[in-house]
Amino acid sequence: MKLLVVGAGLFGSTVARERALKGDDVVVLEKRPHVAGNIYTENIAGIQVHKYGAHIFHTSNKAVWEYINQFASFNRYTNEVIANYKGEIYNLPFNMNTFNKMWGVITPNEAEAKIDEQRAVMAGKEPENLEEQAISLVGTDIYRKLIKDYTAKQWGRDPKELPAFIIRRLPVRFTYDNNYFNDRYQGIPEGGYTQIVEKMLDQPNIHVELSTDFLEKKQEYLNSYDKVVYTGMIDQFFDYRLGTLEYRSLRFETKTLDVDNFQGNAVVNYTDSETPYTRIIEHKHFEFGKSKPGKTVITHEYPASWSKGDEPYYPVNNSKNNHLFTSYRELATKETPQVLFGGRLGLYRYYNMDQVITAALQSLRGSFFDKN
Repeated sequence: MKLLVVGAGLFGSTVARERALKGDDVVVLEKRPHVAGNIYTENIAGIQVHKYGAHIFHTSNKAVWEYINQFASFNRYTNEVIANYKGEIYNLPFNMNTFNKMWGVITPNEAEAKIDEQRAVMAGKEPENLEEQAISLVGTDIYRKLIKDYTAKQWGRDPKELPAFIIRRLPVRFTYDNNYFNDRYQGIPEGGYTQIVEKMLDQPNIHVELSTDFLEKKQEYLNSYDKVVYTGMIDQFFDYRLGTLEYRSLRFETKTLDVDNFQGNAVVNYTDSETPYTRIIEHKHFEFGKSKPGKTVITHEYPASWSKGDEPYYPVNNSKNNHLFTSYRELATKETPQVLFGGRLGLYRYYNMDQVITAALQSLRGSFFDKN
């Protein structure tokens, strides 16, 4: 089979590798000048820099953990995020260290009582917006210092104007545990993520073309291959015929500094309204301080609104957009049955890395590749 894969991120590269191992002739097109999509890392001053934001691999799926470990050795990095609110430092997710700093409580019972006391302002009212939803879950102090302004920066809107469903739950731990994730497996690949995708695509029957835009010659490509796996925006594939899906974007400012240690942690969130960025990433801490002496690399991450031509990072999964996406899926089934849409943009869904691999492997077990 002649297979075209559009996008050399984790979804496309997983499918390309597995189909190449089955004997398909695979061409991978990538619009960017490098493989690995948003998990791309590059070496700066001996530091693996996450070019498109922090990526920590975590999963409870043993099969996925073993799959990704074929391509790199993972360290034991544990994601322990801290929040800076006007110079006050709090641990995330919300745990007993957070509650002790916030209120001086020591025991879980004291913390639970304090949260219940503050949640009572909702008086059993059904939350009508994100602000009310958050207060109903964690109370007023945590909402005011650690959620309100951070959320407003992320979404570019006041939390009172955002729907309640955006926050279905907020993790609250009544233990002194700063591990951000609950998954069984967690770590960062030693030597960065790019090597993983490079190894995936290192097959004699995979040909990679970088800096190549599929959409510029879409019909020509569709006519030239038996099957196409497309990991770009599904609405853009169809020239926005049914309307434009909404996304959020990000902007990154990365600097190399002549210091050994800038902030003492890989990720620091800034949860006040005065600070324009949402977080600072200090990349060397993902690999326990590995770098050239006297050097560090930091990235300021700014949320951004999205319009056509911008880089889309997150789908805005409200009911309007989800309904439009369903219409695009129906259109794809009808008009392009030889095209499989995948990844965050093709499936219009927020995925963690392990979920991307799971979805890619599941697509390989489906009927798509069996059909002529």
